[in-house]
Amino acid sequence: MNYSQSIQDTIAYIEQHLCERLSLDEIVKVSGFSKYHFVRIFKRETGLGLKEHIQSRRLTLAAKLLLSSKFSIMDIALYCRFESQEAFTRAFKKVYALPPGKYRRVINHLVTINEVNDMKNNQQIPGWIITGTAPGKFEAAFDQEVFFKGTKSVLLKSTSTELETGDYYAVMQQFKAKNYIGKRVRLSGFLKARGVTGWGGLWMRIDSITANVIKIDNMQNRPITGDSDWNHYSVVLDVPENSAIINIGMLLSGTGELWMDNVSFDIVDKNVPATDVDLSSELPEKPVNLSFEENR
Repeated sequence: MNYSQSIQDTIAYIEQHLCERLSLDEIVKVSGFSKYHFVRIFKRETGLGLKEHIQSRRLTLAAKLLLSSKFSIMDIALYCRFESQEAFTRAFKKVYALPPGKYRRVINHLVTINEVNDMKNNQQIPGWIITGTAPGKFEAAFDQEVFFKGTKSVLLKSTSTELETGDYYAVMQQFKAKNYIGKRVRLSGFLKARGVTGWGGLWMRIDSITANVIKIDNMQNRPITGDSDWNHYSVVLDVPENSAIINIGMLLSGTGELWMDNVSFDIVDKNVPATDVDLSSELPEKPVNLSFEENR
């Protein structure tokens, strides 16, 4: 069974009510499943327990407020639904390695320095390849203001409104498939969109040694469009015996902005449905119009 829509609906509900009291009963009602079943599938699909996910999002919001506002630490702690400043400080330090006050002082300075360094380094993203059909009309960079978890995300955005049909930009990685032969693998992550006029999403492609595409899913049949807050998405493919290279990443087609954060790549069991596109599904069963006399 595919649980993606239920998980996405639930995460959207959590985002909308992040600074309010969230009960398990309310959240489960959105999912449509029993408490036990939902808690289990949520962790299986996202890699995080439900409580862990909520606290992580609240800590991320708190980190943003520490850097972008003059609210007191106590006010931020209470706004983000922590019982006390002490409880907030303990949880924050566990994730960010600094207490909130010191984080505010130190990271504010680091962000200024990093912005200068990013410009010098042309905002490249270590470990990732930046590619596309119209590089002069897009850019890819770290974003230290909009992120799902931690201190930054990756942003793809258009810098021109004069795009041709099919123009796209992507961040991607390539690695050997040999450790995953015969396995079912999943690329998942949290994405956020703003003003996407075309479409965007995660993508994964498996190539043979001769660079033929064996398996692919780019979310084009379930695209991210328009404006959407952070939510969890995944693509799942089987890795055939003749696989040589696995490609993973995020792409944006058309104008707008698309963020990606907290990405994971893992082996899953066969109970997790594959999402690949059947490359032969639109092909005819036999050759047609061999005489060139047919009108259609």
